[in-house]
Amino acid sequence: MTGKITVMDPRGYPPKVEGKRLASRPPSLDGKVLYLIDALFDNADLFVEELRKWFAQHMPSVETRIIRPRESWKDDAELRAKVVADGDVAIMGVGL
Repeated sequence: MTGKITVMDPRGYPPKVEGKRLASRPPSLDGKVLYLIDALFDNADLFVEELRKWFAQHMPSVETRIIRPRESWKDDAELRAKVVADGDVAIMGVGL
């Protein structure tokens, strides 16, 4: 090969990331509604089901509700609104 070749880096440039504060935590989960969000990743459904079982056994005063977005990797405004309106806290399960 006698000519020059151009090699492109497929990784591109990483976006600038700015830190954000964590959400405030309630002093207790007793009597609270906890949404377990299945993010539709591989095995996330199994993960949130195990979380639901754990809360049922160890913290029965916490009401758990499993919820799923319509599709993965897309913002689901309706899901967010439901969690904000009806829930006190949420855990997003992303699976393995």
